[in-house]
Amino acid sequence: MPNPAQLAAVFFFAAALSGQGPAGVLLIVNRNAPESLRIGEYYARRRAIPASNVCRIAAAREEEISREEYEKEIAAPVRAFLRSRRLSERILYMVTTLGVPLKIRGQGGRNGDAASVDSELTTLYQELRGKRVSRDGPIENPFFGHRQEAFAHPRFPLYLATRLAAYSVEDVKRMIDRSLEAVNRGRVVLDLSADDEAPGNAWLRDAAIRLPKDRVILDASPRVLERVQDVIGYASWGSNDPHRKNRFLAFGWLPGAIATEYVSTNGRTFARPPAQWTTGPWQNKDRFFAGSPQGLTADLIQEGASGASGHVYEPFLGLTPRPQELLPAYLAGRNLAESYYLAIPALSWQNIVVGDPLCALALAR
Repeated sequence: MPNPAQLAAVFFFAAALSGQGPAGVLLIVNRNAPESLRIGEYYARRRAIPASNVCRIAAAREEEISREEYEKEIAAPVRAFLRSRRLSERILYMVTTLGVPLKIRGQGGRNGDAASVDSELTTLYQELRGKRVSRDGPIENPFFGHRQEAFAHPRFPLYLATRLAAYSVEDVKRMIDRSLEAVNRGRVVLDLSADDEAPGNAWLRDAAIRLPKDRVILDASPRVLERVQDVIGYASWGSNDPHRKNRFLAFGWLPGAIATEYVSTNGRTFARPPAQWTTGPWQNKDRFFAGSPQGLTADLIQEGASGASGHVYEPFLGLTPRPQELLPAYLAGRNLAESYYLAIPALSWQNIVVGDPLCALALAR
């Protein structure tokens, strides 16, 4: 186990790596979706994204599209935009918006071609450099686990794609505003499932070891932690914890707070469920919403988180974000996009990252 001096050195080094800014962001908006245009305009103004970095596509307004629609309406125009403006190397982050299609239907399973739109967009860098990317199953994320290296091209051949989405345009605007107010204070909540000895619990314990002791709440009891205040980071089993009964955690989320949960379908939709809806077991069909009874990433954003991960289809546990990479990187000064992609093992898969990619924790005064 590293001593405090070693930890401080690692944290300082990581903090020095997060210098990328608005010029490295490609903002993707859908001309066919008014909500996408409104969010894009707000984000570009608040983050000073250059007008030359705004890519306007004309895509379907449905959340789920075919592989052919993805290629024709999203990948091809984004690829052409980057080439025509000679931005392929300068752009590090891609930001999609509510109203840009969310997921690509296809064959499920470990070798299937179903995927999130955002995860497929990460691979455009490799395609622009002439590499053929397989769509059958996940591909290795070359940035995964490289916690002591700066993210840059061509060392790491991918774009870091995040999504500005929530249940409403106003929810997204509030999320953007919170990202601009982020300060490095507060606590990280790590809630283990007492009924599960899968690797996920070991990853949560490892995260606690890698974080400053005075900033961690680690709970391995059967209870589900709720109503915790001053939360800057959160990781748990979400609705997969058999003891979870409430849809919302009632946390006091700080500006800039991020979250991740081991939940297979939490990014499946950004449609708002009925107010009385709550999660439940797969056996209870009355608890299904948008094809699943599991919790939703957008609930975390509505409640006050500034960033969260999700999955549009079944990712399998081993390909969900690793909290022991995500949370230490973020508290050490990495921005939101880099922190999440350090923690996500695969691309061309089911993962989404919700939030402003440039969100980073300023030093507390």
